[in-house]
Amino acid sequence: MNVLVINCGSSSVKFALFDGDEQLVTQGKRERLGSDTAQHKETHKEAVAAIFETVAEYQIDAVGHRVVHGGADITQPQQIDQAVLDAIEEHIPDAPMHNPFSKAAIESAQDVFPSVPHVAVFDTAFHARMPRRATTYAIDQDVAERHGIRRFGFHGISHEYAAGIAAEFLERPLNELRLITLHLGNGASACAVEFGRSTETSMGNTPLEGLVMGTRSGDVDAGVLLSLLRSGEFTVDELDDLLNNKSGLLGLSGQGNDLREIQHAAADGDDRARLAINVFAHRARKYIGAYAAAMGGVDAIVFTGGIGENSASMRRRILQRLEFLGCVLDEDRNHDASVHSDQDHALITTPRSRVEAIVVKTNEELMIARETKRVVHATERPTPKTIPIAISARHCHLTEETFATLFGADATPTPMKDLSQPGQYACEEQVTVIGPRNQIERVRLLGPLRKANQVEISRTDEFHLGIDAPVRRSGNVRGSAPVTLKGPEGTVKLTEGLICAHRHIHMHPDDAEAFAVSDGDEVAVAITGGNRDLVLGDVTIRVHENFRLEMHIDTDEANAAELGKNATATLSPVDVDDDAYAVYTELAATAALTRLG
Repeated sequence: MNVLVINCGSSSVKFALFDGDEQLVTQGKRERLGSDTAQHKETHKEAVAAIFETVAEYQIDAVGHRVVHGGADITQPQQIDQAVLDAIEEHIPDAPMHNPFSKAAIESAQDVFPSVPHVAVFDTAFHARMPRRATTYAIDQDVAERHGIRRFGFHGISHEYAAGIAAEFLERPLNELRLITLHLGNGASACAVEFGRSTETSMGNTPLEGLVMGTRSGDVDAGVLLSLLRSGEFTVDELDDLLNNKSGLLGLSGQGNDLREIQHAAADGDDRARLAINVFAHRARKYIGAYAAAMGGVDAIVFTGGIGENSASMRRRILQRLEFLGCVLDEDRNHDASVHSDQDHALITTPRSRVEAIVVKTNEELMIARETKRVVHATERPTPKTIPIAISARHCHLTEETFATLFGADATPTPMKDLSQPGQYACEEQVTVIGPRNQIERVRLLGPLRKANQVEISRTDEFHLGIDAPVRRSGNVRGSAPVTLKGPEGTVKLTEGLICAHRHIHMHPDDAEAFAVSDGDEVAVAITGGNRDLVLGDVTIRVHENFRLEMHIDTDEANAAELGKNATATLSPVDVDDDAYAVYTELAATAALTRLG
């Protein structure tokens, strides 16, 4: 499948053509569009038309389009139909420098290539599963709901790609890392990528919030904007133009929005140019510190985008004074860092640095091509078989040391019943989980004993206990919430170990092959068999030769679907345990799976 990718930015249009092996066939870029210094003073429309002429000699099997804003209802790449086009148009006011050009490019491409599938890949999708505390503005929630005001985040394609390359370089699974990615260019944003997921990002309801950008202001006190409107000097449209087109590096420096030109002016002594550089770097450094705190630490800082990849001086300014985090810049490596098609990353910190800083050449076009192929192939695949569901009630896993403290030095776990996954069993032993506000009694132990303590609870349990537990994949408890456990023989105060378990599906390798997924993939699952059908996103695939096919959800998720004992099996009937404190209640409900990426 030859995939043509069209990537419309605020001041550029990039294109790339990939063959079926993801090899680049041809590519190009038209820059500085819409400005007095534009190449041939092109508009976006003219640049897109020129791209179609360039690729006219090649066979095109599908076209992938980068779209900045799709709203809350579109959380993954979509084959383009009228509903998708309507969503893109609806959010033009939220992304005025991007969505109009993307929509025009899509319509032009559909005219030129009417018989091939077109797929929209959204910048907002990577951030769609941020926690509510990161997506919610502190305004009247009725007003927010009426007007769709929430934080979406953007540049998700680039942040996701850069995080993946960084994980490959660090030779660690992405779902074990805490990364801060900085996409720095004419548009700029920061992202906290915690264990493979975006948990915080600097852009908000629109791409205007956050870092200083080429012509966009980034963070501004809302009171200032009200004062400007009240002054009578600006209408709403004029204020929009000021913030989106006449601010940022352009407004600060008075030199334009190209950092290269601003740096030349600063070197010649221009004070406004120097101020622009310092404000840009300060804002980025401030977000790094905030995101390190929000994640409870950081393993690497990743630079990408035009400025992030090419400006050694800006990277140096941003990383200044971050030694307290353990990030120690190597001046020579930073100066010599070069990323290109044959070398897509470069390390710029010293060997003694605990937090690596990595430069990554972003490749949004390759990510878009991959997603386009996946969406097209998904429409061609037959519907896979369904998956049995088990509800996981609150429970704990303990180490030998903790078990001995809670139940006695000579005690051993007492198996009560085998669980569905081979080698796993529920124990007779139970503990009391104690939080700052309340406690939960009779929380069952699962065996066998483990190397790390882990207590798994639901969101409802969190509120009852008064603890904010992170959503984690089982086994990943580093930096998780503290909690106190009480047993018949003693009490243990854990400094970490309390989590809200990430919903997941256990699969044997044969199952993974049948569903065309791999370990660590995230999928969407349609649950049927309860009183309310439910679609759950953000479900992790876990593959092991000892696993049995089964999806695990917690009690909150089961209640949302109103799953109960009377649900009907589609694979085979399953006996329901009547024990009121059973750890896994197996239901004759099923789940249909859709791969997210």
